[in-house]
Amino acid sequence: MAVLATSAATLSSISLHLLLSNSNINANSLFHSTIHRINFHSFQIYPLHLKSTTLQVRFLRPTPKICSDYNNKVVAAARHQLLWLNPTPFPSKCVRNIGKKASILFVRLVAVTMLLVTSVSVATSSAPAWALSEENLLFLEAWRTIDRAYVDKTFNGQSWFRYRENALRNEPMNNREETYVAIRKMLATLDDPFTRFLEPEKFKSLRSGTKGALTGVGLSIGYPTGSDELPAGLVVISAAPEGPASRAGIVSGDVILAIDDSSTERMGIYDAADRLQGPEGSSVKLTIRSGPETKHLALTREKVSLNPVKSRLCEIPASGKDSPRIGYIKLTTFNQNASGAVKEAISTLRSNNVDAFVLDLRDNSGGLFPEGIEIAKIWLDKGVIVYICDSRGVRDIYDAEGSGAIATSEPLAVLVNKGTASASEILAGALKDNKRAVLFGERTFGKGKIQSVFQLSDGSGLAVTVARYETPGHTDIDKVGVIPDHPLPTSFPKDEESFCGCLQDPLSTCYINRVQLFAR
Repeated sequence: MAVLATSAATLSSISLHLLLSNSNINANSLFHSTIHRINFHSFQIYPLHLKSTTLQVRFLRPTPKICSDYNNKVVAAARHQLLWLNPTPFPSKCVRNIGKKASILFVRLVAVTMLLVTSVSVATSSAPAWALSEENLLFLEAWRTIDRAYVDKTFNGQSWFRYRENALRNEPMNNREETYVAIRKMLATLDDPFTRFLEPEKFKSLRSGTKGALTGVGLSIGYPTGSDELPAGLVVISAAPEGPASRAGIVSGDVILAIDDSSTERMGIYDAADRLQGPEGSSVKLTIRSGPETKHLALTREKVSLNPVKSRLCEIPASGKDSPRIGYIKLTTFNQNASGAVKEAISTLRSNNVDAFVLDLRDNSGGLFPEGIEIAKIWLDKGVIVYICDSRGVRDIYDAEGSGAIATSEPLAVLVNKGTASASEILAGALKDNKRAVLFGERTFGKGKIQSVFQLSDGSGLAVTVARYETPGHTDIDKVGVIPDHPLPTSFPKDEESFCGCLQDPLSTCYINRVQLFAR
């Protein structure tokens, strides 16, 4: 058993470790000659797997600068009883005196227990070290995940280690639910709405949402950004095409004021997402502010397909022999199928001899970060895709080396709007800053932070903000967004069926000619 005792008054200059063993040394001579008066107020027990009859005493003092300063500063003990452990350099001429004059004493004392009385009083305990319960271990697993992965290493201006110790002492963790409450309370101190705890069922649901389908109303939601002048509530980032919300007329920028009569003013987005999802065929009531109008809607939940890609070939009338052909690709989400589906769409359109591509990222609220990187590599043969940054600056760089590039030569236009968020913004920013594409539309949503999902040992999980990102031009788009090169006509359609008409009919209110679409 080892006992670490600390004194607030002398913490910077002296620390004490006691080690009991079977030797004969006069303890009084040691402690009577100390220069500093020490009053120890507390101790912590650490299991060091030592013999029960062992105690070690070490005094650590600042190393003097000159040889004379060593005189009379330590106890003169037998040469074999002195051990020099201080790594601080000292004058070479003092080396020959090191056996008698040292800053640290190592003394082996005969006793099982002892009471040192002069200037020092040390309490020891024979009780066993505190054993951690299974619930404590789960809490520590969550704590370590945040400690290693979280983007802000100040942890919102708090001592993360001290929080752990206080929580283990004070937070009840007698069952799994109490442990979950303790983990949520810990995460709340970070004041980060995107870092959250997921019970096993919610973690499973989140993973299924990146694989292809969800049961709900087809809405992606977020918090209002600082530039929004909106009523209190949650903002609709996008509505899944042909989903219940889209059919009811809910569009990007609408504000959800209430879900089933519960106000969203102080509701988190993940709480709201849980309320919007539910059994297929069940209903949910929404109060929506759309411009100046307030709507009360009842939507029926259904299985919303997350097929990420739709594509279409558009032939543009021309006076010459060959009509220009444009391949339109609408990417709605970044799930596990996204990059493969984009490659397949490009291959299909190329078989029809397209001259250029339009990539539509409007109302794409993001998804899996790695899929965004892989899709950027499809269009770029070289160049930085994104900088990953933390509180200390650039931590990592993702770039294109040409291995996955299959569409680097054709002209490319990218369509964005305020529903373009997260991984979509990474892709749009990479294509813009590398001058691979021309961006059309409106300023994007501005979610410039990246979350990773970590599974805990009991099947629950943590979604953790692990980094923020900057575009290749070192633009931090968080709460600002990616700014397009040109606006789109306000009447420009969002579906692939109507898109071609805006390129083919010069009299249409949404008309853009081919030269404008791809001109820098």
